[in-house]
Amino acid sequence: MSDFEWRPYVPVAEKRRQAERKLAKLKKRGQSIAPVTIEGRTIAKTFWGKSWCTNLERYSDFESRVPRGRTYVRNGSVLDLQIAKGEVVAMVAGSSLYKIKITIAPVKAARWKAICRDCAGAIDSVVELLQGRLAKGVMDRVCREGDGLFPSPEEIKLSCSCPDWADMCKHVAAALYGVGARLDEKPQFLFVLRGVDENELLTNAGQDLALATAAPGGAKILDDSDVAALFGLEMAGPATSDAIIPAAPKPDQRSGTLSGRRTPAVKRAAAANQSKPPRATRTKSGLKKTTPAGAGKKGARPRPQ
Repeated sequence: MSDFEWRPYVPVAEKRRQAERKLAKLKKRGQSIAPVTIEGRTIAKTFWGKSWCTNLERYSDFESRVPRGRTYVRNGSVLDLQIAKGEVVAMVAGSSLYKIKITIAPVKAARWKAICRDCAGAIDSVVELLQGRLAKGVMDRVCREGDGLFPSPEEIKLSCSCPDWADMCKHVAAALYGVGARLDEKPQFLFVLRGVDENELLTNAGQDLALATAAPGGAKILDDSDVAALFGLEMAGPATSDAIIPAAPKPDQRSGTLSGRRTPAVKRAAAANQSKPPRATRTKSGLKKTTPAGAGKKGARPRPQ
């Protein structure tokens, strides 16, 4: 049978068995491979994977071969798929094992800057970006047809080792759908493929976020009355001349001390004062002045009267 004749129909189950046998042979050789495994009929389930497949199907250049590619990727025919900067390399099982190479041009600098500028201030987490949990307007901008992150047919070059004359054969279409399934597992592959860094979106957003989260001005600082109202406290006011000063404690009448306890020295002095009568002295004016006993210097003799 020539390469240009129609081959006999092969049931889907048989195609899957053939793909599994070829995959086992590759593994037995010790070759590092990353097959695309689809559970059920849904190729992509997350935002990025679905968006990739939608972009692939919106171009009329690909519409004639896309349906066959979906069948191949669901059958497990994509035995290996490797994504690198600007390049997808795959092996797809058909009547033989075919090698596919897809080259995708990097995003132009002006377009990437426009995407970052339009998304500035709206992205504060790379995790949210990769999980597709941002606002719909942001995600639509990133995926917008023509000037978004997804490639157009003019930016894609296709090649396959099969004898099909079409640029996009069913094996290439299967590999492209495999990219969508792989983005379900690791969305950052899209940024790797287009030669850009997803953190740049966060960097541009961070410029606006830094201004929004700057230190508060004087109007945002609470004064004492605001704090009191907020927490239900009575704040102490400034001291004034009318403020009431607490009186000093009175000495104990019995002991002459504040504590109510008398030391031995205090007791002896009190006893001496009680045993000696007061003595009188004459002043210059002729008046007598009574001096408590023991008040003079120690050993001083009294002056004669």
